[in-house]
Amino acid sequence: MSVQNSVVAVYQTHKEADQAIKELQRGGVDMHKLSIVGKGYHTDEQAVGYYNTGDRMKHWGKAGAFWGGFWGLLFGSAFFMIPGLGTILAAGPVVAWIVGALESAAVVGGLSALGAGLYSMGIPKDSIVKYETALKTDQFLLIAHGTAAEVVKAKDIIEMTHPAQLSVHSGEAVAAAAAV
Repeated sequence: MSVQNSVVAVYQTHKEADQAIKELQRGGVDMHKLSIVGKGYHTDEQAVGYYNTGDRMKHWGKAGAFWGGFWGLLFGSAFFMIPGLGTILAAGPVVAWIVGALESAAVVGGLSALGAGLYSMGIPKDSIVKYETALKTDQFLLIAHGTAAEVVKAKDIIEMTHPAQLSVHSGEAVAAAAAV
């Protein structure tokens, strides 16, 4: 497990997550260091397609405009079918961590592919369980990572957007800076 500095926020709606991304962008946070994860929609919001060409991705369905906006801002996108979680859409560096965990067979006991990806970026197992539970209830994860200073800056901006949950994960430098 490599230790990365990160802040993870949980939002109850896609509108709240979208607003947080926009606030981070206005605040000068590097969009290459942001990830969003959410469930694919079901019932009347059923996705009917997905494709990725270069940095462009399309997800049709009621939330298509929401996800389409992220594909223009964040870098890398994926659509996963994860047992126990269902259809997961992800954008940003978290995609590489999930794929890396899958390719290296680094799936840690009891964790899903998403959990293994989060674990590989330094997020503890107990927090991963909370995040997967949030996803199961159709909430969204917003993850910012970087240096201690970048994570603290992102945390300060995210706090103003009133997420349902907010946690900083990393070494002592970020934890100490976040406490100030």
